[in-house]
Amino acid sequence: MLKIARAASGALARTLDIFEIFGAVRRPLSLSEIARTIGAPASSCHMLLRTLLDCGYLYSFGRRKLYYPTRRLYDVACSITAHDALIEELRPALIALRDRSGETVILGKRQGDAVLYLEVLESPNTVRYTARVGEYKPLHSSAIGKALLGALSPAELDAWFGSHALPRITAHTLTSTVQLKSNLQQGEKRGYFITRGENVADVMAVAKSFALDREMFGIAIAGPLHRMEPALARHAELLRGMVNRLMRRRTR
Repeated sequence: MLKIARAASGALARTLDIFEIFGAVRRPLSLSEIARTIGAPASSCHMLLRTLLDCGYLYSFGRRKLYYPTRRLYDVACSITAHDALIEELRPALIALRDRSGETVILGKRQGDAVLYLEVLESPNTVRYTARVGEYKPLHSSAIGKALLGALSPAELDAWFGSHALPRITAHTLTSTVQLKSNLQQGEKRGYFITRGENVADVMAVAKSFALDREMFGIAIAGPLHRMEPALARHAELLRGMVNRLMRRRTR
């Protein structure tokens, strides 16, 4: 946890970490517990909590003075997401793809050197691939990441390989430049990209990239390997059809 604290510094990062902590533990916390978890001095943490209390994002109670978030953050977040024009435009197609495939459908885009999940519609099956909006995934081991790498020009891709390591995420991650380049070439020929347990063990995903307003995005269908493998051709066709329909609507 606490990716935010590693990626940034200062009061903003610590404030975001506070909400991450409550999301993880799901119970009221004391000042000392919060300060210890985010690695901040109690005095600095107290100032942050005081600000959040004054703004209505937290409330406190009890003799131990425990803290917990109010609904204000939720209400603000709902207001923001309800007016996300891109997600609202794509959501009907994403829902249809989830319902027809029966598997989890993910929308993502490249953010820096990772894939950022913008929307996740989970499969209705009890055993399914689960993920959260806002998660970051490696480019080299995720299906959407491969699709986005595959959309780069040869010169851009060579430059990327020249400046990036390929860390092992699972036992099946492609950590060799030669292997990954070959895998990307195969995906480009097929018109879609695949991961088999490379990012999450026993999970398979198929993904395709597309451009909207000069920005590259990727859509993936992901699920347990034992269900995805025999249905790969069907999932790939569903994915291809969805992207083609989306592009046709956009050009009208």
